Amino acid sequence: MSFSATKLPHSLLAVPVNSSTPRSNDKSISFSSDLFKHNPSPSSFLGSTQKLLRFNSITKPFLHRRSSSPVAVLLQQTSDLLITKEEGLVLYEDMVLGRSFEDKCAEMYYRGKMFGFVHLYNGQEAVSTGFIKYLRQEDCIVSTYRDHVHALSKGVPSRAVMSELFGKATGCCRGQGGSMHMFSKEHNVLGGFAFIGEGIPVATGAAFSMKYKREVLNQADSDNVTLAFFGDGTCNNGQFFECLNMAALWKLPIVFVVENNLWAIGMSHLRATSDPQIWKKGPAFGMPGVHVDGMDVLKVREVAKEAIDRARRGEGPTLVECETYRFRGHSLADPDELRNPAEKEHYAGRDPITALKKYLFENNLASEQELKTIDKKIDEILEEAVEFAEKSPQPQRSQLLENVFADPKGFGIGPDGRYRCEDPKFTEGTAHV
Repeated sequence: MSFSATKLPHSLLAVPVNSSTPRSNDKSISFSSDLFKHNPSPSSFLGSTQKLLRFNSITKPFLHRRSSSPVAVLLQQTSDLLITKEEGLVLYEDMVLGRSFEDKCAEMYYRGKMFGFVHLYNGQEAVSTGFIKYLRQEDCIVSTYRDHVHALSKGVPSRAVMSELFGKATGCCRGQGGSMHMFSKEHNVLGGFAFIGEGIPVATGAAFSMKYKREVLNQADSDNVTLAFFGDGTCNNGQFFECLNMAALWKLPIVFVVENNLWAIGMSHLRATSDPQIWKKGPAFGMPGVHVDGMDVLKVREVAKEAIDRARRGEGPTLVECETYRFRGHSLADPDELRNPAEKEHYAGRDPITALKKYLFENNLASEQELKTIDKKIDEILEEAVEFAEKSPQPQRSQLLENVFADPKGFGIGPDGRYRCEDPKFTEGTAHV
C-alpha cells in the first residue's frame, strides 16, 4: 500500500454503506483527496448520516480523474489476515488497558481522589492503539487534554499516570501536570495541552528538530517521526493551518492525526465548519489527506503504517482524519445531555474493542481464555496503580517554585543542592540569560 505526495494518475471513490457491513475483512481500503466528485453533498460525511464509510473492496483502481493534487490511493492487503496472533493480542491488551484505566479514573474522580477537569477517552481507543503501537521508542507524540491513553499506549506506566492524576509526587510530572498535562521525557511524550491547537506547533518543532539532526548534523540514524493528536474543533484554528503549511513546505516527518469525535464539547462538528471533511485540507497544503474509520483499529493501523513509514522515509507529512466517537461526556463534569441518544446508541454498537475481539475469534487468532487472561492482568495492574497512587507522597511545597524562573544551571536547584529561588541573591547575574 502506498500514498504519494506527487502527481498520481488515479484516485478512488469512498462509498458510504450501512453500519452492518463487515469492516476489518475488507481486502483493500481506498482513499481519495479529490473533492468527492461523484458524491459532493455534505451528507456523505459519516456523522450526518450515521452510516459508516466502507472503502471500495476492489483490487484495481478505476479511472476517476487526473489530478495534480496529492492523494492517498489504494491500500492493498497482501494476505487475508491483517495481523498476526501476537500483534492482535498486543492491540487488544493496549485497548483494554486504555478503556479500563479511564473507567477507573471515573471511579476515582467521583470518590474525590482527583480534582479539576478530567477528560476521558472511552470509545476512541482504536486511534491511540492503531497509531502509537506502530511507533518506535524514539518517536514522539504530542497530545491534547484527553491524553491519559496516549501516554499509556506510548509506554508510560499506569502507576505513573494514575499518580499524576492523584496529584502525587510519584506521577509522571511529579504531580504538577494533572490530567491535562501528561509528559514523559523517557517515553518521548511531549505533553498534553489544555488549550486546543497548543500542541501542534510543538509537534511541528519536534519534527523539524528530527529533520535538522538528520540533514544538517548528519545523524544518519535520526529517522524518527512525530505524531500530533488533536480534535475536530482544533481544525478551524490558525495554528493548524500554519503548521500544515510549514510541515509540507519543509517535508517534515510528522503525521497530523485528527481524532474527529464529531463534537467539540457541545458543538456539533457539522455546525462548526464550512466543510466537515477535514482530510481534504491536506491536499490544499500539498500533502496526502486520508479519512479512515476510527472505530476500527485494523484500518487505523494500516493507515498509520503507511503514513509513519513515508514520514520516516523523508517523504513528508500526512493528514489523517480518524472518525471516532467518545462514549462519555466532554469531561466528567459534563452531563452529556446535548448529544442525541440515538446517535450515542449507534456508536456504542460499534465499540472498537468488541469489533477487535470479534475479528480475533473469527480468524482463530485468540481464544476466549486468552483474552480473559489479559482482562485479569489489566485489572490487577490498575488495582496496583491506584494503591500506589494512594500511598504516594504529596509534592513538597518547595516544588511550587521550580521551573518558574529561568535557571540554566539546574532548573531551580543550585550546585549546593539548595533551591536557588530561595537564595536572596537568586536574580543577580541572570539578566544576560
